[in-house]
Amino acid sequence: QLVESGGGLVQPGGSLTLSCKIYGLVFDRSDVAWDRQVPGKEREWIATARQRGQLEVADAVKGRFTISRDNREKTVTLHMTRVTPADAATYYCRSGRFGGQGTQVTVAS
Repeated sequence: QLVESGGGLVQPGGSLTLSCKIYGLVFDRSDVAWDRQVPGKEREWIATARQRGQLEVADAVKGRFTISRDNREKTVTLHMTRVTPADAATYYCRSGRFGGQGTQVTVAS
């Protein structure tokens, strides 16, 4: 089971941190990814924290978003900075065939 948290309202230019807590998986052997989706649009990959430590971020958010993982806490965190209205979406974490319910990010003044 994957449980996202940390979504909410953020002002343009602001920062937000999303967390994905993983239960029941062998976390240190799992790649964990963040995607986002806006209604009516396809889901967009944002970042991946691989089991061996590699961290990958999509070009669309590179330089503004970073991803990190804590193997002891079984958590993957997405740090969002300099947020723009285009970042408003529901953010999902996933690992293999498992995924969470999502956390909503709203960007408004």
